[in-house]
Amino acid sequence: MRILKTLTFALAFVLFAAMGAQAQSGYSTGIGLRGGAASGLTVKHFIKSDAAIEGILSTSFKYRGTALTVLYEKHAPAFNAAGLQWYYGIGSHVGFWEGRHYYDRGHDHYHDDVVGVGIDGILGLEYYIRDIPFTIGADIKPYINIPRGGGFWDTALHVRYAF
Repeated sequence: MRILKTLTFALAFVLFAAMGAQAQSGYSTGIGLRGGAASGLTVKHFIKSDAAIEGILSTSFKYRGTALTVLYEKHAPAFNAAGLQWYYGIGSHVGFWEGRHYYDRGHDHYHDDVVGVGIDGILGLEYYIRDIPFTIGADIKPYINIPRGGGFWDTALHVRYAF
């Protein structure tokens, strides 16, 4: 739990330290919901006109756990459409799962609580609706857990309030 608090504080510090950046898409910070296999809260803040830091606090009902993911993302215009952006990036995660609901490569962790750290990637498409102001998007986020092994990918849709 101490690791989760430290990472949350570090993410908040990075986001508030770079509050002046304005993105190519017209907003600097977005806060919202991410829906997928691992659903939760998402915060994206632009630190340069084409680069952002995204934090995702997610839960998985199937494995009864929580994970914190921090990603560095690069953005580029997509299809010459105003407000439409491709983004890709890399980051890491730390997660905590109840062992009786966690299954990993043929190993049942029934009596264990599982802590996992790993490396994440992301590739997505986002549209900024300036009039509302919200963003909607879809992404694929592959990840690999380092100590326990195992690689997976998560697809998700998100919606964020942008300011």
